[in-house]
Amino acid sequence: MFRIVGIRLEMHFTFLLLLGYAAWEGWSGVPEAPWLGMAWFVMYVLLAFGCVVLHEFGHALTARRFGVRTRRILLTPIGGMAEFESIPRKPLQEIAIAFAGPAVNFVLVGLILLFVDFPGPHDLLMLSFAPSAIFKQLVAINLVLGCFNLVPVFPMDGGRVLRAALALRLSYLRATQIASWVGKTLAVLAALAMLFVVGNPMGAVLFAFIFYAADREYKMVRQRETEAEFWRQWMERFQAPPPPPPSA
Repeated sequence: MFRIVGIRLEMHFTFLLLLGYAAWEGWSGVPEAPWLGMAWFVMYVLLAFGCVVLHEFGHALTARRFGVRTRRILLTPIGGMAEFESIPRKPLQEIAIAFAGPAVNFVLVGLILLFVDFPGPHDLLMLSFAPSAIFKQLVAINLVLGCFNLVPVFPMDGGRVLRAALALRLSYLRATQIASWVGKTLAVLAALAMLFVVGNPMGAVLFAFIFYAADREYKMVRQRETEAEFWRQWMERFQAPPPPPPSA
């Protein structure tokens, strides 16, 4: 779409489907005021993803402090993703980058609560364009984003913190493997809960995607580690000094 501080902000085409779905839900869900319902649901989605963008820029700008460039920030119907050129192998740097996104959300909550009261159940269900109601919705959105991303489900932020903490004592590959196992196990349990307890198929799809992402990232790290070890051995073999000539 455009660039912010040199970082491309892109939108997957399926995000438009999400906006269309939100508009339909608002129109059909508020029959006494369909236009108001449609506008409210679409605005709610845009507000939520505005917070997602700020969350991802928290990651991206913190990564920039450590010399890591961000290729782009991509918005999809299930959230946003900052695509880095690399992940720092220094665990404390990865922890700082991972925490930066939720920290942005919690800072926004603190700033907004300077002007409005903490939202209650009635505030979250009320269809109103009053500024106070909108700001209370923003408080709820940022609390959910901040807390949800700290759950230790790799490759979400909490899972990356887990991987970095493990990497303080284990190899990077082993730490990624354990974090991936934990993440995939929790993702399966959460998906089953979404299907059979909460009755939310979209939530189950979200955790299915997280399962896939955890498995994919572990395989990518394993491949990079294998290639790096191959080239390290190759360089050692062909750059080793020649053996001394046999003595007479």
